[in-house]
Amino acid sequence: MALNLEQKKAIVAEVSDVASSAYSAVAAEYRGLTVEEMTDLRREARNNGVYLRVVKNSLAKRAVEDTDFACMQEGMKGPLILAFSQEDPGAAARVIKDFSKEHKHLQVKLVSIGGQLLAPSELETLAKMPTYDQAISMLMAVMKAPVEKLARTMKEVPGKLVRTVAAIKDAKEAA
Repeated sequence: MALNLEQKKAIVAEVSDVASSAYSAVAAEYRGLTVEEMTDLRREARNNGVYLRVVKNSLAKRAVEDTDFACMQEGMKGPLILAFSQEDPGAAARVIKDFSKEHKHLQVKLVSIGGQLLAPSELETLAKMPTYDQAISMLMAVMKAPVEKLARTMKEVPGKLVRTVAAIKDAKEAA
């Protein structure tokens, strides 16, 4: 079924709106996946805060034109599914990577973050990026470490004094 001009404009506006607020994007060729597999992929993406959409390449190029993902325009060839990370930068990469492990027909073609086009092999690196909660946890651990070390050091001085006095007492009692 052909789309009329208004439908095309609506699709471009929707994808452009998502792309302008997304952290990263992954484009993958889905040729060979069944409808059931695509449904599973969409469900997994929805559960992980990833916007997933199959869009004609001409419309996708227009949608990402004035966004950080304009660098992906030249590589948009063939049947592609676009995945945009909306909650954390590695979400789309994790969803696509995990799904492509089980489904060899899904092949990553384009990866972009922060206006930079990465090689498809960089998907693994992007997928390993920590989530927001993990990053906050790591930051808090780094911030807490010096305070803990200072507290342990401060506690050790009186402890050492007590052990020294106890050792002297034991030595005098033994003599």
